[in-house]
Amino acid sequence: MSIQQIFNGLQWGSFYALIALGYSMVYSILMLFNFAHGDVFMVGAYIGLFVATAVLGIAASGLLPLPPAVTFVLVLVLTMFLTSFVGMAVERVAYRPLRDAPRASAAITGLMVGIFLETGNLALLGASRRTFPPLIETVTYTLGPITVTNIKILTIVLALLLMLALNLFIQKTKTGMAMRAMSVDYAAVPLMGVPMDRVIVLTFALGSALAGAAGVLFSMTYPVLEPYMGLLIGWKAFVAAILGGRGSILGAVLGGFILGFIEILVAALFVSTLRDLIAYSIVLLILTFRPYGLFGEEYSARLRI
Repeated sequence: MSIQQIFNGLQWGSFYALIALGYSMVYSILMLFNFAHGDVFMVGAYIGLFVATAVLGIAASGLLPLPPAVTFVLVLVLTMFLTSFVGMAVERVAYRPLRDAPRASAAITGLMVGIFLETGNLALLGASRRTFPPLIETVTYTLGPITVTNIKILTIVLALLLMLALNLFIQKTKTGMAMRAMSVDYAAVPLMGVPMDRVIVLTFALGSALAGAAGVLFSMTYPVLEPYMGLLIGWKAFVAAILGGRGSILGAVLGGFILGFIEILVAALFVSTLRDLIAYSIVLLILTFRPYGLFGEEYSARLRI
């Protein structure tokens, strides 16, 4: 694999890993895959669009002149903050009433929430595609056969920093300790005085905030938004979470990057129309020998929701 393809794989893997983290965080606590998470990524991209339009409009008016770097950081932070509320709303409205229901009911509810978000987008904004405004000027760096843009480098670096920040939060804070404890024994932790609902809501909020960040970074790279943009990338991120191991944070990150590298490598060596077929055949082969994923463990059948 050439250095050029390594950069491409890191960029695609960054998108998958950021979204896959939301799947794994929720599953680690509730043993539930939030199948609406791909559409939360879509909503985050649209939130980023409106936030970016508003911030750039204010900056252009002269009321609050901002350099491009500050504008980008402001748009990213506001988008993550607002998208976190989407995740909290999904948990409160769709999943909390189903805590004692079979997992199949919660899974179907997730699919319905995704359809609701897509249809709501169509009803409010129409089916027309929208263009994400440029937040920073694109600069291309060329070194021999290697061509890389500042957007690509920014995506990779920021994704890694967000993943590191999430790991530090989970490992070093009391709330992160509660999340880790609930992933080990969901039933016992509330008996120790841990506010279960607060931890679960925060888990959805963090996962959705990361999906919002992925939405902004993805839109800066591919600046055309449409209501169904979260379907395919959401399902691929779900595959990455399974590949890494259900409920494993490290597994979600590595699974996302591995899937990104596989797709880029297959596209470079074969006809692009065969990319998904060959890539997911490789994933299937890996799961044949590692059925619980790279870092997954055999979970008991005990119901957690």
